Amino acid sequence: MLKIEELKFDEKGLIPAVVVDAESKKVLTVAYMNKESLQISMEEGRTCFWSRSRQELWRKGDTSGNVQHIVSITADCDRDALTVEVLKDGPACHLGTDSCFNDLVYVNPELSAFSLQGLMDMLEGRKINKPEGSYTTYLFEKGLDKILKKVGEESTEVIIAAKAEDKAETIYEIADLAYHVMVLMVEAGISLEDVRKELASRHVIDHKVKQEKMTK
Repeated sequence: MLKIEELKFDEKGLIPAVVVDAESKKVLTVAYMNKESLQISMEEGRTCFWSRSRQELWRKGDTSGNVQHIVSITADCDRDALTVEVLKDGPACHLGTDSCFNDLVYVNPELSAFSLQGLMDMLEGRKINKPEGSYTTYLFEKGLDKILKKVGEESTEVIIAAKAEDKAETIYEIADLAYHVMVLMVEAGISLEDVRKELASRHVIDHKVKQEKMTK
């Protein structure tokens, strides 16, 4: 394992730290550490950075409660940059989003693949920037009551399509419902990882129940 003295800090005594969610592998933020903040991070097992704007140490979560618990810290091949894998207690961004990286700059249409996380990132970006003419912007501007109304309406549409045994229409309506539920998640500050963890915990419980039944 490398020692702090073996790392290459810049002329200001700083080294960039790319913070990554240890479970989803999503990039959460990019911050900076000096030797002292890195030492504190390693001793306390939570991220501590150097604020370039305030010129002081800051422990992530001291004011927000969104502590980042460190799983590992890895240096790159030149030893002048770090990746910090963490388990987080809440949003990584000061704007309240799961990650600081929400605003797409470029997408290659030939290589990009759809993902639920990609859609979630887009929705979070819409909530922050609110581009004119966007239906998602409209929902966020109208607020929680409007979003909940749409979730209710789309749920009804799913039921109607499924009752009619129309598979194609049911798929279409489920997609509509999923989109509006994800808008609700962004509005409520709920991430896909939050839901994944909840489902995973139920899977463990369900597995235990099945095991108990089999042994009786």
